[in-house]
Amino acid sequence: MRRSVPTGSTAMTDPLRLPVGEGTPEGVNSAYLLPAERAVVDPGPPTDAAWRDLREGIEAADYRLDDLERVFVTHWHVDHAGLACRLADRADATVHLHRRDAPLVGEYASARKRRVRRDRETLERWGVPEPVRDEVADGDAPSPIPDTYPVRRHGDGDRVGGVEFVHTPGHTAGHASLRTETDLLLGDLLLPTYTPNVGGSDTRLSDPLGTYLDSLRRLESDGLTAHPGHGTSIDVPAEIAAVRRHHRERAAATFEAVAAAEEPPTPWEVATALFGELSDIHAKFGAGEAAAHLRRLAAVAVVEPLDRSPVRFRATVDAYPTERRLTPTATERPKGSED
Repeated sequence: MRRSVPTGSTAMTDPLRLPVGEGTPEGVNSAYLLPAERAVVDPGPPTDAAWRDLREGIEAADYRLDDLERVFVTHWHVDHAGLACRLADRADATVHLHRRDAPLVGEYASARKRRVRRDRETLERWGVPEPVRDEVADGDAPSPIPDTYPVRRHGDGDRVGGVEFVHTPGHTAGHASLRTETDLLLGDLLLPTYTPNVGGSDTRLSDPLGTYLDSLRRLESDGLTAHPGHGTSIDVPAEIAAVRRHHRERAAATFEAVAAAEEPPTPWEVATALFGELSDIHAKFGAGEAAAHLRRLAAVAVVEPLDRSPVRFRATVDAYPTERRLTPTATERPKGSED
């Protein structure tokens, strides 16, 4: 029998951060216990160390796994979703994701095969050399996640108990921030010490940077207490301003790399001009970020793609117009930002 949740205690109604795992480039993962919802958000990567951290954190909060009814996942990446099925099995709970990312957890084996094939084809289109493509594929090892698992799929605005799904794509196609009456669980939409990757982190999106900037605009004036998927705290307006500034600067640098090239460059050539030598997952993320900025620069008509394989870009203006907005207009809402 599940026990009742104590009421009237701030500690039992606010999201409680549970650091899990050994850390990633973005920082240690932050799972969250929502006692009033009998839920955990983003339980963490599928490692024994993370599982131990999660269980000990829940127990330290005077809570039990058997008290849980739901596991919410903000997006499909394994460092957030990896323990979702294990926790749900142990607690007899249900797993909840946005419907765009749900197959990558609920149909893990088949969806992973499609993703790996799509990633390889996309890297080839970006001009990534075959040895680097092989290196990326070899490093993309399967995770200990069930081949299939029942996952409940949700859309933008759907509510599960007191939790609302807010579709905030860009980092992934089905990334969702989770809104309660007082708090906002951000996943990887914003991070306190690291700019979330767009482009390489999910190759399904046709305009990942435009989609991501559109998602930021949705939450700009939310005013709720925000909790990131890595780290401990975040000032949403300040971080949005910093991220926009970062992408304006990166867009200008991307344009300059195109303009300075003797021949129209591929996204891979732009990435190596910006970041230097790239390997492993950084090759995918770096090429993806360059491709995302090139796509957005093409949308605002300062570069254009050439009909070649791999795709190449050339500048259409003599100098980068610093006043040009990168954020999509209402009539240019990028594919993938719609639910």
